[in-house]
Amino acid sequence: ALPILYIRSHTGRYLSADKYGNVTCEAEERDQMEKFAVEYDKNGSGRWAFKNATHGNYLGGNEDNFKCFSKAVTENELWVVQLSIHPQVNLRNLNRKRYAHLKDEQLQVTEVIPWGKEALIILHFDNGKYALKTYDNRFLNRDGSLSTDLTNDSRFTLEIKSGANCGLAFKDCTGTYLTAVGATATMKGRNKTVSKDELFTLEDSCPQIIVTSLANNKKVSTRQGVDVTANQDEAEDTDREIFQMELLIPQTEESPAKWAFRTVDNTYWTQEPLGGIQATAKDRTNPNAQFIVDWIGDGTVAVKANNGHYIQSRQTGQLVGVSDTVTNKEKFYIKIINRPLLLLKNEHGFVGLKSTSKAEVQCSKTNYEVIFVDASNDGHYFLKGANNKYWRLAEDASIIADSSSAVPFLLEPRGSSILTIKGPNGCYIKGEHNGLFRAIGQEVDSTMLWEY
Repeated sequence: ALPILYIRSHTGRYLSADKYGNVTCEAEERDQMEKFAVEYDKNGSGRWAFKNATHGNYLGGNEDNFKCFSKAVTENELWVVQLSIHPQVNLRNLNRKRYAHLKDEQLQVTEVIPWGKEALIILHFDNGKYALKTYDNRFLNRDGSLSTDLTNDSRFTLEIKSGANCGLAFKDCTGTYLTAVGATATMKGRNKTVSKDELFTLEDSCPQIIVTSLANNKKVSTRQGVDVTANQDEAEDTDREIFQMELLIPQTEESPAKWAFRTVDNTYWTQEPLGGIQATAKDRTNPNAQFIVDWIGDGTVAVKANNGHYIQSRQTGQLVGVSDTVTNKEKFYIKIINRPLLLLKNEHGFVGLKSTSKAEVQCSKTNYEVIFVDASNDGHYFLKGANNKYWRLAEDASIIADSSSAVPFLLEPRGSSILTIKGPNGCYIKGEHNGLFRAIGQEVDSTMLWEY
């Protein structure tokens, strides 16, 4: 059976096509006239055709003339479909219930929780098709290998499946679909039909962080058991020094946002009755597993527990929620580790250079541009444009990527995949509809929020 879908506009209304070929977008409910089946271009271009499920006509158009009258698929009935989501995602296989991550020079579908930068996948859109890119900027080929060049072997037609097992399938240039093969669950093209093995779902990638205490300059870890303790000073980080920040309750005018901190063992930080922080909560809806994160504005944060007290780092590294004020004992550096490449997007478009010859940074690009991230250990980040030059602040507070020396910016997560960027002048970067991208914001509002 062909996959069935409904097409909804940003106003929440559905696209309808009557038997005379007239197309409108006024329906508030889904009914027969709003139901479309999807077919894929037989020539392998990656384009889709939409066939009205009631009368069998195809959606077609040229310039501003939009009809649903044709009984056959021609060039006018084929559509380039691009996902309007942020391109950095976690990829989960429907059958294995595991996530893809980079391991042993392959994409392997073996992680129960997508952990670290290795589980970050970039959906790279190219001429109607999609490529899967790893965090270190390499493309997945249909034979399971990775390469720096985008070729026909790394371009896939995106197909959707509806029904009991719904998800996305990736079809390669020979007609086989990506799946997870063998004990290593290596992603490669294998079968010419789609089952649960060939279906994937996309999920937002939450910020994963390393937390360092200012009191003793050691990293917070669960290496020693359930106690969350600031006691690691080895240069090499393990999964036990990485925590995932998950937004539970968004900020309102009345109350600050509440966050949970997940560990690699799928448990959450929680405050025990005596005030100590342990990684024992199974359920993040437990109020004691919910924390308020205060961004101090200098690269540090203070974390307030459910009892209203700030978490303090004791001399031993033990974390306890006992403080009413914020001193260096209550301050922590947060370093986002699963965004070595930053792709920034807001309602106006993606952030990137004005052109290959002009280094002004704008926020109205139609396609993503990679921003390279160098993270310091004191909460600051140095950002490089696609031209490999560092961002700096111009006199008018606009951002220019032409510096050979690193200039510090602050990245502050505000939601599950939303952050603010503070410039070296202490102001937030604001995006404007004409593409202007300037560090002029004092109070955070929606023009300063960036999907990342």
